[in-house]
Amino acid sequence: MGRNPRKINVLFLCTGNACRSQMAEGWTRHLKSDQIEPFSAGIAPAGLSQRAVEVMAEAGVDISNQRSKHIDDLPDIPFDYVVTLCDYVRQLCHTWPGPGKLIHKPFDDPSFIQGNEQQVMNAFRMTRDRIRTFVETLPQSLEDSRQNEA
Repeated sequence: MGRNPRKINVLFLCTGNACRSQMAEGWTRHLKSDQIEPFSAGIAPAGLSQRAVEVMAEAGVDISNQRSKHIDDLPDIPFDYVVTLCDYVRQLCHTWPGPGKLIHKPFDDPSFIQGNEQQVMNAFRMTRDRIRTFVETLPQSLEDSRQNEA
C-alpha cells in the first residue's frame, strides 16, 4: 500500500476564524489526519465561537483547544490548498500569493442567524454537518477543483 510521503497542508480561511474554518480544521483533523495537516485562520480573528465548540462536541470532535488566528500568524507554511469558506474572504483573496491552490467552498455563517437559542444552535448544527460532508470528500475534491480551474 503506497502512502503519501507527506501530508497535504490545507488552510481553511474565513473572515473571523471563529466558526466555519474552526469546524473545518476540527473535522479534517478528526477524519483525515492520516492524509491532511489542517490549518485555519481569518482576516479579522474574532475568537473561537463557543457555539461551534458545543456543536462539534455533540458530534464527538473537540475543538476547544483551537484558537482564532490571523492569516499572518501562519507564516512560512507551504500550503498545498487554501480553501476560502466565505464570499467576503474570496473577494479579498481572489488570488493567493503563495504556492497553494485557491479553492472556494462557501458555507453560510450560522453566527448571523436570528431566532431563539434552539434555532441558532440548529443553524450551527446544519453548518457543522455540511462542513463534515465536504471534509469527507477531501483530498480528492480539492484535486478535482484544481483541475476544473486549469
